[in-house]
Amino acid sequence: MQIDFKNKRVLVTGGTRGIGRGAVEAFLESGARVAVNGRTVESTTRAISDLGVGDRIIAAPGNVATTSGCNAIVEAAINGLGGLDVLVNSAGVAKLGPVDNFDEADWDQTLDINLKGTFFCIRAALAALRDSKGNIVNLASDAGLIGAPEFAVYCASKGGVVNMTRAMALEFAPEVRVNCVCPGYVDTDMVRRDGIEQAEDPVAREQSLIDEAPLKRIAKPEEIANAILYLASNEARFVTGATFQIDGGTTAGC
Repeated sequence: MQIDFKNKRVLVTGGTRGIGRGAVEAFLESGARVAVNGRTVESTTRAISDLGVGDRIIAAPGNVATTSGCNAIVEAAINGLGGLDVLVNSAGVAKLGPVDNFDEADWDQTLDINLKGTFFCIRAALAALRDSKGNIVNLASDAGLIGAPEFAVYCASKGGVVNMTRAMALEFAPEVRVNCVCPGYVDTDMVRRDGIEQAEDPVAREQSLIDEAPLKRIAKPEEIANAILYLASNEARFVTGATFQIDGGTTAGC
């Protein structure tokens, strides 16, 4: 997708790998200046070095699981870029398993990163986005729209992102648009590590993920990035409060 983001200022949380990394690469290819967030200075610096695009990319490391971390990430992005036009909330974690296997720490980690982090990054960025008439793209999931066994905590976090997106779209209009993308399974290191490689039969598990979508495959990160760019662009200037499913048909019905 070729959309011109020349001189647009973008912050991508969770931008060192997976969908976030795909979004960073797509924004850079479209001319944007991008602040990349990874959890640590080391991971963020390594990703920026790998991308190698000079002064159009800056580091905004920090942990989105805390309010202070969110504030520091956004402050680094705004100071480094001179403002903000787009916030992409891509940082996330997924722990799956029976409800009986989850304790309070598991619940807190998932909700803190997936939901609280999204909320407080938005709160920290809101004034700058209002100044620029910018927009927000949140990463939710098809698990935020439908339920699944052993996904209860993840579903809770991503369902919260979906409905929070709608509420914020109403609250921030007309100055700031807010939308979210709801991917199905995507071929990322997190899906391979947590969703496939830890299974008793990884080959069978991968095939089950492929078979879950009516289109019979797993998405590529760049396919999700294309949707993020569209929602962040002027092409989507009449789109807010939307949930954009990119799931191969998993949420279409039985």
